Amino acid sequence: MSNRTISMTNQLYDYLLKVSLHEPPILDRLRAETARHPHHNMQISPEQGQFMRLLVRMMDAKRCLEVGVFTGYSSLCVALALPDDGRIIACDVSEEFTAVARRYWKEAGVERKIELRLAPAVETLDKMLKNGEQGRYDFAFIDADKGNYLNYYERVLKLLRPGGLMAVDNVLWSGSVIDRKDKSGDTVAIRKFNEALHADNRIELSLVPIGDGLTLARKRP
Repeated sequence: MSNRTISMTNQLYDYLLKVSLHEPPILDRLRAETARHPHHNMQISPEQGQFMRLLVRMMDAKRCLEVGVFTGYSSLCVALALPDDGRIIACDVSEEFTAVARRYWKEAGVERKIELRLAPAVETLDKMLKNGEQGRYDFAFIDADKGNYLNYYERVLKLLRPGGLMAVDNVLWSGSVIDRKDKSGDTVAIRKFNEALHADNRIELSLVPIGDGLTLARKRP
């Protein structure tokens, strides 16, 4: 028994994957291709992707948002968990990175579930709010530029329905959040983000030590 989260050694992590990971072959191939990408560290972990698939299924989610697509692993995870009439609005600015995502979405037969919007995500989210889409979305995943996390959060929170769930990646930032000597822009932004959510009574909050830290924020009814 333990009264705190266990430390994860490489050997224990390998065991975790061995006894728990059920990764569809197409996700495994996308992850392998992304591992060769110069920015491969932007890829979420496979156990995090599986966790998100489980959350989406448990919620019976149909309308989802993603801020930050990269090569499409997280959006493919969510799309595979959605019913036939489920949809994702996926926001990114890179045609190059998302070209990889489009290939795998098509191969997996889920491209009709995913609407990619190539524009700054703040602009996309503002347009959605202007179009009256407040409270229409069940689930959202944020994994993009850290300096805009609070901007994305505020907009996504409005777009979520009461009881909707937001997942936000990289909130432990490889441990840099506790290094007060680290004054880099991203680290400071994540610290501010974490502190803001801890004080926000509009949500129910859990920070899960999976991957690089995943915040779950449920919009209170």
